[in-house]
Amino acid sequence: MLVLAGAFLLTMPVFLVRSRGRTLDPNVIRRPAPPSVTEWLREWLNWLMSPLERAAVRRRLAPEVFNHIGLALGFVAGAAFAAGLLAVGGALYLFCGAADVLDGRIARARGVTSLYGAFLDSTLDRFAETFVFLGLAWLFRGRPWAALIAVFALGGSLLVSYTRARGQSLGVDFRKGIMQRAERIVLLSLAALFDGVVTRRVGWTAGTLLACTVALIGAGSFATAVYRTVAIGRELRGKGNEADGTGGEGV
Repeated sequence: MLVLAGAFLLTMPVFLVRSRGRTLDPNVIRRPAPPSVTEWLREWLNWLMSPLERAAVRRRLAPEVFNHIGLALGFVAGAAFAAGLLAVGGALYLFCGAADVLDGRIARARGVTSLYGAFLDSTLDRFAETFVFLGLAWLFRGRPWAALIAVFALGGSLLVSYTRARGQSLGVDFRKGIMQRAERIVLLSLAALFDGVVTRRVGWTAGTLLACTVALIGAGSFATAVYRTVAIGRELRGKGNEADGTGGEGV
């Protein structure tokens, strides 16, 4: 798994050379980037996955196929974490994130974007993330503080998504924040992949690097959720007291 991760990262200098003078992908320009994910990094990821995207478009695969692949990978990644297979879980979660990117790109390339696809994409992402953090909570069951941190991170991650979704339902599309899904996937996956190497080298208990990273994800997620709550609340207050009839119960 470490060799695979290393090969993945070594594609960066290759892309750096090949991307000189290259026009930015319109999808990258159009979509707002999280503050810690630069246009170049997103271009690199898109370039890396472009052969898969082209193959899927040629075979006319439905974007929903990748939604379900991402869900399955999230479930298996959670099971791997629960079984103590940290590197396996980290690699699978990276592939889960790749599937999440591919479904949207394939839908746009084929011109088949839909409300159903958008709903399925975001909802199955939440299921996959829940499986992963439940697996981590089970992994850390012998260390109550770490298990609690995993639950904390799960709650924060879901709140990040909920605040944006609830804001959108009220007419405010606010996507900013320091710990969005891309950051959570990358941080958690890399910590899982390299936990064994780092903890053995510094003499820590196995899983310590991963637990600390989960704590960072939890803190960043809650900070992002609070930031979005305040920002969306201010914008809604500025719009006045128009009632939409939905209320707040059952959402």
